[in-house]
Amino acid sequence: MLPMPADASRTADFAAVRELAAADMQRVDALIRSRLASDVVLINQIADHIIAGGGKRLRPMLHVLAAGAAGYAGEQHIKLAAVIEFIHTSTLLHDDVVDESDLRRGRKTANALWGNAASVLVGDFLYSRSFQLMVELDDMRVMRILADTTNTIAEGEVLQLLNIGNADVDETAYLAVIERKTAVLFAAATELGGLLGGLPADQVAALRRFGLELGYAFQIADDLLDYVSDADTLGKNIGDDLAEGKPTLPLIYALERATPAQAQSMRHAIEHGGLDALDDIVNAIRGSGALERTHARAVQHADAAREALAALPPSSHREALNTLADYSVQRSF
Repeated sequence: MLPMPADASRTADFAAVRELAAADMQRVDALIRSRLASDVVLINQIADHIIAGGGKRLRPMLHVLAAGAAGYAGEQHIKLAAVIEFIHTSTLLHDDVVDESDLRRGRKTANALWGNAASVLVGDFLYSRSFQLMVELDDMRVMRILADTTNTIAEGEVLQLLNIGNADVDETAYLAVIERKTAVLFAAATELGGLLGGLPADQVAALRRFGLELGYAFQIADDLLDYVSDADTLGKNIGDDLAEGKPTLPLIYALERATPAQAQSMRHAIEHGGLDALDDIVNAIRGSGALERTHARAVQHADAAREALAALPPSSHREALNTLADYSVQRSF
């Protein structure tokens, strides 16, 4: 049995993490709101929709916690956290267009409300706004990390596009996509916290490893939720990954152990999209042990993230990062 729903203690632990970061995150949110403002009405409308959509702002929170774990006492982490959130949000806008998604976090997507063109262009606006904030920091080390990160994310988007409809995608190819699409932004968020705090190079590298492993764990667990959760808690339509022809890890593992008939059904779904055989495929996935294997792989990366943190001195912020490693594989939405 998979321990997917978060129990009361884990929920309380995550609430404590948010409380520790709350003062910084209030300032981050205020900066995000002020820097999203534009004299172009449509940008403000879509920006307001994004802000109202909520979300846990996990990536900027990771950055402020990492900066705290590094002993940073300045102001630059607020701008950097906003930059990280702008980059993330712009990728979401573009993702929803590419995936033709109409639901995110339980709400209509921007492309469903305003169309694809508006979503892509406002995503571009957010990218450019993030680079304006980067320049204000006037630190070439920071700009290099974030420029490399956004370029890598774009590569991941293209890699995922190439994988859509390909039933022969294996675990290695899948991990290559999620490293570029998800894990590298987590890694940048935590690495930059260490950099701001002036930590020794080995501890900055440890924080980057933490973020990278956490990003793997988070995305693998997220892909698992597509087959074990429901629309009310997941915030998107169940089976979306399958409908879009995305061969994520649960499906890859299930294919390895499927009967010929099951494999044919799964491959057809990946190659042609659609949910005609969703119930049968989900039952086959659940009966193959693929969900347990996927969960174990996510836990493996979460454990590696915690191991990386051992290089940092003990602090409440380091413990909060440890808690997020647990949360990444046990969360519910």
